[in-house]
Amino acid sequence: MAYLSDIEIAQQAEMQPITQIAQKAGIDEKYLEQYGKYKAKIDLALAKETDRKDGKLVLVTAITPTPAGEGKTTTTIGLADGMNRIGEKVCVALREPSLGPVFGVKGGAAGGGYAQVVPMEDINLHFTGDFHAIGAANNLLAAMLDNHIHQGNALGIDVRRISWKRCVDMNDRQLRFVTDGLGGRVNGVPREDGFDITVASEIMAVLCLSSSITDLKERLSKIIVGYTFNDEPVTAGQLNAAGAMTALLKDALKPNLVQTLEGTPALVHGGPFANIAHGCNSVTATKMAMKLADYAITEAGFGADLGAEKFLDIKCRMVGLTPSAVVIVATVRALKMHGGLDKKALNEENLGALERGIPNLLRHVSNIKNVYKLPCVVAVNRFPTDTDNEIEFIIEKCRELGVNVVLSTVWADGGKGGEELAREVVRLCNEEKGDFTFSYTYDCSIEEKIEAVVKKVYGGDGIIITPAAKKQIDKLTELGFDKCPVCIAKTQYSFSDDPTKLGAPEGFKVTVRNVKVSAGAGFIVVLTGDIMTMPGLPKSPAAERIDVDENGKITGLF
Repeated sequence: MAYLSDIEIAQQAEMQPITQIAQKAGIDEKYLEQYGKYKAKIDLALAKETDRKDGKLVLVTAITPTPAGEGKTTTTIGLADGMNRIGEKVCVALREPSLGPVFGVKGGAAGGGYAQVVPMEDINLHFTGDFHAIGAANNLLAAMLDNHIHQGNALGIDVRRISWKRCVDMNDRQLRFVTDGLGGRVNGVPREDGFDITVASEIMAVLCLSSSITDLKERLSKIIVGYTFNDEPVTAGQLNAAGAMTALLKDALKPNLVQTLEGTPALVHGGPFANIAHGCNSVTATKMAMKLADYAITEAGFGADLGAEKFLDIKCRMVGLTPSAVVIVATVRALKMHGGLDKKALNEENLGALERGIPNLLRHVSNIKNVYKLPCVVAVNRFPTDTDNEIEFIIEKCRELGVNVVLSTVWADGGKGGEELAREVVRLCNEEKGDFTFSYTYDCSIEEKIEAVVKKVYGGDGIIITPAAKKQIDKLTELGFDKCPVCIAKTQYSFSDDPTKLGAPEGFKVTVRNVKVSAGAGFIVVLTGDIMTMPGLPKSPAAERIDVDENGKITGLF
């Protein structure tokens, strides 16, 4: 049987005009700024001017990622469509894809199969220009910083201690380390520089955590770009850049409205890295979704130890959100990989590999239930090769923790395949009361916060702090940043900081190598390994397979 590709499915869909989707969501046309027929921005005034009570917030997260794939975004969209089918008023809130991975490894990133957001091509390519605005604001600050130094350096900035990089929304390893300002005195001051991908820019994190234009401007002004010869931090505010940066970002701050294949309203907005930033869509989109619907379904990047931890400990804490339920996505295939099975052997029943791999799922479930004290359900994305014995094994193991397992077939069946999951989520939201708790308190020291996450969430024995990182922690504490939450950057492939340790490793310590502050975003970034902020293209990038015909029809985006 020949399956349609994701893009073919999306292109066959009959989309409704965005005005109809807005009407379904209860958005008055005066709040709508249309970008063509099928996408629009929503004025931030809507959230202030509506008297509608906030709906319930549902977080979709997953087990530790593997090459076998888990289908978190697909499940998020399918769950929303399933809720729509059972008569609930629902809105989905997702991140925007970055161009770099679209042309690199992933191809498109708007869900998959019959659980997608559309127009898929637009969402993956340029969309409403938000990322371009973020890149422009980032690079304006870089230009103003170098211009300040060129024009006499009144602030006494040490060019060897500049931390602000330029950015571009493309995977381009050639730009990771550059030397610029060459060519004589009129062409700037020579220095070592570099580029990050736009989604790794602190401005992306700032935009996604800002609740208003005023808040955005204040956060931008606090961004630290480097240090003076006297070891004092230099901010974007001191360079008088915050006003102009905000002007570039004022429209990008507004959430984008699109639709699922089944016409469910969807807000797709923002896309911070899930390692060096908090990895979830914008505060404005999440809050807007809660205002528009009885249930707002959102997701966080990577496994629950990274995305969900940051969603709960950073985003929810900063803006006072409390999720009503959490969905943890898993596949039999991925759990067998955690059990040491080769990717080529995943189609055969193997209860031994499943038994070795399932502790990964159970630790994530236990964290949500016992560390954060939230109701949760496991959603198993069923593949045709999964056997009844394997499914029953997962159900039994989760039942021992007091958590239900629901099978999901949203990739193949759309909302219909998510109805059972939708009913369980509605039940959790209305019948099970959580007692939402963070994994650490604000008044802990920086070291105590890191150790709390490593021990409580990762299941490790503790932390090792390098002398360089200890010096950085002492400096940040002296500057008063010790009251910020921590954003731990580590490999997404393991609970530990070693990507080869699959399943649920024990007896490990996490090494803290580098600690820096994202003062605008309001968190401390803790680097535990080599975290790449500018990815490269693979040997055979997706870009080689993407094309467009004379009628403008795009192919190859998945």
